[in-house]
Amino acid sequence: MRLTLASSSPRRRELLSMLVPHFEVSAPDIDEAPHPGESPDHYVTRLAMEKAVACATDNCVSLGADTVVVYEGQILGKPADIGAARSVLEQLSGNVHTVFTGVGLAHGSQITSRLSATRVTFGQLSPETIETYLQTDEPWDKAGAYGIQGYAGAFVERIEGSYSGVVGLPLYDTRQLLVDAGVTLLHG
Repeated sequence: MRLTLASSSPRRRELLSMLVPHFEVSAPDIDEAPHPGESPDHYVTRLAMEKAVACATDNCVSLGADTVVVYEGQILGKPADIGAARSVLEQLSGNVHTVFTGVGLAHGSQITSRLSATRVTFGQLSPETIETYLQTDEPWDKAGAYGIQGYAGAFVERIEGSYSGVVGLPLYDTRQLLVDAGVTLLHG
Protein backbone atom coordinates (compact mmCIF):
# COMPACT_ATOMS: atom_id res chain seq x y z
CA MET A 1 0.00 0.00 0.00
CA ARG A 2 1.37 3.41 -0.99
CA LEU A 3 1.96 6.03 1.68
CA THR A 4 2.19 9.79 1.24
CA LEU A 5 3.61 12.10 3.88
CA ALA A 6 1.64 15.32 3.59
CA SER A 7 4.48 17.53 4.82
CA SER A 8 7.62 19.16 3.48
CA SER A 9 9.37 18.95 6.87
CA PRO A 10 12.75 17.21 6.66
CA ARG A 11 12.41 16.24 10.32
CA ARG A 12 9.10 14.46 9.67
CA ARG A 13 10.60 12.67 6.65
CA GLU A 14 13.50 11.45 8.76
CA LEU A 15 11.24 10.24 11.57
CA LEU A 16 8.77 8.50 9.23
CA SER A 17 11.66 6.69 7.51
CA MET A 18 12.26 4.91 10.84
CA LEU A 19 8.85 3.28 10.49
CA VAL A 20 8.30 2.63 6.77
CA PRO A 21 10.76 1.84 3.98
CA HIS A 22 9.16 3.84 1.17
CA PHE A 23 6.81 6.78 0.99
CA GLU A 24 6.08 9.76 -1.20
CA VAL A 25 6.16 13.37 -0.03
CA SER A 26 3.64 16.02 -0.97
CA ALA A 27 3.35 19.50 0.52
CA PRO A 28 -0.33 20.41 0.85
CA ASP A 29 -1.52 23.96 0.31
CA ILE A 30 -4.03 24.61 3.09
CA ASP A 31 -5.03 27.62 5.16
CA GLU A 32 -3.14 27.25 8.45
CA ALA A 33 -4.82 30.12 10.28
CA PRO A 34 -6.40 29.14 13.60
CA HIS A 35 -10.15 29.50 13.86
CA PRO A 36 -11.44 32.06 16.37
CA GLY A 37 -11.45 30.55 19.86
CA GLU A 38 -9.87 27.29 18.66
CA SER A 39 -7.81 25.49 21.29
CA PRO A 40 -4.21 24.56 20.39
CA ASP A 41 -4.88 20.81 20.61
CA HIS A 42 -7.91 21.06 18.32
CA TYR A 43 -5.96 23.34 15.96
CA VAL A 44 -3.06 20.91 15.37
CA THR A 45 -5.39 17.93 15.05
CA ARG A 46 -7.57 19.76 12.53
CA LEU A 47 -4.57 20.84 10.47
CA ALA A 48 -3.08 17.34 10.52
CA MET A 49 -6.35 15.89 9.20
CA GLU A 50 -6.75 18.64 6.59
CA LYS A 51 -3.20 18.01 5.33
CA ALA A 52 -3.83 14.26 5.14
CA VAL A 53 -7.10 14.73 3.25
CA ALA A 54 -5.54 17.29 0.86
CA CYS A 55 -2.92 14.73 -0.24
CA ALA A 56 -5.14 11.63 -0.22
CA THR A 57 -5.61 9.68 -3.45
CA ASP A 58 -7.12 6.31 -4.37
CA ASN A 59 -5.12 3.33 -3.08
CA CYS A 60 -2.90 5.57 -0.98
CA VAL A 61 -2.68 6.26 2.72
CA SER A 62 -1.95 9.91 3.44
CA LEU A 63 -0.35 11.04 6.69
CA GLY A 64 -0.41 14.67 7.85
CA ALA A 65 1.02 16.29 10.97
CA ASP A 66 1.23 19.68 12.61
CA THR A 67 3.09 20.93 15.68
CA VAL A 68 2.68 23.97 17.91
CA VAL A 69 4.42 25.23 21.03
CA VAL A 70 2.07 26.64 23.66
CA TYR A 71 3.09 28.83 26.58
CA GLU A 72 0.50 30.21 28.99
CA GLY A 73 -2.29 29.31 26.56
CA GLN A 74 -0.70 31.17 23.64
CA ILE A 75 0.54 29.47 20.47
CA LEU A 76 4.16 30.40 19.79
CA GLY A 77 4.57 29.86 16.07
CA LYS A 78 7.55 30.01 13.78
CA PRO A 79 9.38 33.29 14.36
CA ALA A 80 9.10 35.89 11.61
CA ASP A 81 12.39 37.57 12.48
CA ILE A 82 15.21 37.69 15.02
CA GLY A 83 13.23 39.92 17.38
CA ALA A 84 10.31 37.49 17.46
CA ALA A 85 12.66 34.54 18.03
CA ARG A 86 14.39 36.37 20.90
CA SER A 87 11.03 37.18 22.52
CA VAL A 88 9.89 33.54 22.30
CA LEU A 89 13.12 32.19 23.79
CA GLU A 90 12.93 34.75 26.61
CA GLN A 91 9.38 33.54 27.39
CA LEU A 92 10.41 29.87 27.38
CA SER A 93 13.53 30.47 29.51
CA GLY A 94 13.14 28.92 32.95
CA ASN A 95 9.54 27.91 32.24
CA VAL A 96 7.37 24.96 31.26
CA HIS A 97 5.58 24.88 27.90
CA THR A 98 3.58 22.27 26.03
CA VAL A 99 4.27 20.96 22.55
CA PHE A 100 1.18 19.62 20.77
CA THR A 101 1.57 17.51 17.64
CA GLY A 102 -1.48 16.27 15.81
CA VAL A 103 -1.21 13.37 13.37
CA GLY A 104 -3.95 12.66 10.84
CA LEU A 105 -4.34 9.73 8.50
CA ALA A 106 -6.65 9.55 5.48
CA HIS A 107 -7.28 6.09 4.07
CA GLY A 108 -10.16 5.72 1.65
CA SER A 109 -13.15 7.34 3.33
CA GLN A 110 -11.61 6.87 6.79
CA ILE A 111 -9.96 9.81 8.56
CA THR A 112 -8.34 9.13 11.92
CA SER A 113 -6.13 11.20 14.18
CA ARG A 114 -4.00 11.11 17.30
CA LEU A 115 -2.70 13.90 19.51
CA SER A 116 0.63 14.04 21.33
CA ALA A 117 1.04 16.53 24.19
CA THR A 118 4.49 16.89 25.75
CA ARG A 119 5.44 19.17 28.63
CA VAL A 120 8.91 20.67 28.13
CA THR A 121 10.86 22.42 30.89
CA PHE A 122 13.55 24.85 29.77
CA GLY A 123 16.38 25.81 32.08
CA GLN A 124 17.15 29.46 32.67
CA LEU A 125 18.79 30.97 29.56
CA SER A 126 21.13 33.93 29.87
CA PRO A 127 20.78 36.78 27.38
CA GLU A 128 24.18 35.76 25.98
CA THR A 129 23.02 32.16 25.44
CA ILE A 130 19.92 33.38 23.61
CA GLU A 131 21.96 35.74 21.41
CA THR A 132 24.46 33.01 20.56
CA TYR A 133 21.64 30.61 19.68
CA LEU A 134 20.00 33.22 17.46
CA GLN A 135 23.15 33.27 15.34
CA THR A 136 22.63 29.60 14.38
CA ASP A 137 20.24 28.29 11.72
CA GLU A 138 18.20 26.38 14.32
CA PRO A 139 15.49 28.89 15.42
CA TRP A 140 14.12 29.45 11.92
CA ASP A 141 11.16 27.54 10.50
CA LYS A 142 10.48 25.88 13.85
CA ALA A 143 7.54 26.33 16.19
CA GLY A 144 8.69 27.99 19.39
CA ALA A 145 11.96 29.13 17.75
CA TYR A 146 13.86 25.98 18.71
CA GLY A 147 14.61 22.45 17.63
CA ILE A 148 15.02 19.96 20.47
CA GLN A 149 17.00 17.66 18.16
CA GLY A 150 19.74 20.30 17.78
CA TYR A 151 21.73 22.47 20.14
CA ALA A 152 18.55 23.67 21.86
CA GLY A 153 18.26 20.19 23.33
CA ALA A 154 20.83 21.49 25.84
CA PHE A 155 18.25 24.05 27.02
CA VAL A 156 15.78 21.31 27.98
CA GLU A 157 15.89 20.34 31.63
CA ARG A 158 13.09 17.78 31.38
CA ILE A 159 10.35 16.47 29.10
CA GLU A 160 7.20 14.62 30.03
CA GLY A 161 5.84 12.91 26.95
CA SER A 162 7.05 12.14 23.46
CA TYR A 163 10.49 13.35 22.37
CA SER A 164 9.68 12.58 18.72
CA GLY A 165 6.42 14.50 19.14
CA VAL A 166 8.45 17.59 20.05
CA VAL A 167 10.59 17.04 16.95
CA GLY A 168 7.40 16.95 14.86
CA LEU A 169 6.10 13.38 14.46
CA PRO A 170 5.24 11.29 17.52
CA LEU A 171 6.47 7.85 16.49
CA TYR A 172 4.27 5.83 18.84
CA ASP A 173 1.05 7.54 17.72
CA THR A 174 2.10 7.46 14.07
CA ARG A 175 2.92 3.76 14.27
CA GLN A 176 -0.50 3.02 15.76
CA LEU A 177 -2.28 4.89 12.96
CA LEU A 178 -0.23 3.12 10.27
CA VAL A 179 -0.79 -0.33 11.81
CA ASP A 180 -4.54 0.31 12.02
CA ALA A 181 -4.54 1.30 8.32
CA GLY A 182 -2.66 -1.86 7.30
CA VAL A 183 0.59 -0.15 6.26
CA THR A 184 3.60 -2.48 6.28
CA LEU A 185 6.20 -1.29 8.76
CA LEU A 186 9.94 -1.86 8.74
CA HIS A 187 9.92 -3.82 11.99
CA GLY A 188 6.37 -5.12 12.16
